[in-house]
Amino acid sequence: MSKVVNVHDAKTHLSRLLEEVRAGKEIILAKGGKPYAKLSPIDALRRPLGFVPGRLTEDFFASLPEEELKGWE
Repeated sequence: MSKVVNVHDAKTHLSRLLEEVRAGKEIILAKGGKPYAKLSPIDALRRPLGFVPGRLTEDFFASLPEEELKGWE
C-alpha cells in the first residue's frame, strides 16, 4: 500500500521520503488531501533489455536484397 504525504510535509521531510522510495516504497504526494503525484523507485520503471532470445549477427546489418527493397517501396 502506498503512503500518502501532504506537500507541506513532503517539503519538510523530502530526504527521509526519498530514502523510503529508494527502499522500494511508493509515496503519493497530495495537496489538500487530493493525490497529485507518485514517487516510486526508478528500478520499478526500468524494463530489461534483451527481451528477444538470441543475438544479432553481422547479417542483420547487411543491405537487403533488391527484391526485398522493392517490396517496401
